[in-house]
This record gives sequence, C-alpha cells and structure tokens, in this order.
Amino acid sequence: MSTLVELAIFPLDKGESVSQYVAKAVKVIQNSNLSYKLTPMGTCIEGDFDQVMEVVKQCFKTLEPECDRIYLNLKLDFRKNRTNALEQKIDSIKKQL
Repeated sequence: MSTLVELAIFPLDKGESVSQYVAKAVKVIQNSNLSYKLTPMGTCIEGDFDQVMEVVKQCFKTLEPECDRIYLNLKLDFRKNRTNALEQKIDSIKKQL
C-alpha cells in the first residue's frame, strides 16, 4: 500500500526568497525517514497514509510560529498493492518513451 504526496509549502509574508523556510520543511521530511524526492516545485513523499499526513502536519507546525501566512499545496495519490511509487511511476513513463 502506498500513499504518494507532492507537497509545496512556504510562507507568503517573508519576501521574495523563502528557501530558508522551505529548507525547514524539508528537514522535517528528512527526519521522518520516509522516502522522498525534492523537486524544484515541491517535494514528493511516500509512505503509509497516516505517516505521510503526520509529516505534512509537522511541516506546517514548523513554519506556523514564524509565519503569518502559509501557502500549502498538496496532491495525493493512494494506491493499494503498490510500493516504491517514487520510482515506479517514473519508470512506467520511461518505458513508454
């Protein structure tokens, strides 16, 4: 069973460059020990539904004390009988190419 999410989270009240805040969220993801992949527009995280959602919550809670306005975009793909979706989904497309 696999829950794959793509998370983009950053403050809207901290100016043009928000990489220090994105890094704080990515640190939470790293410390979760879930599989993840950082991309230019968000971070993909894979794991059990409850684990993944807890990480999303912790990312928000990490930014909340310092930020008055937070943007969070979440896409979720749940599929039974699937593991390693971070790689399998890309491999499937590459085979078609």
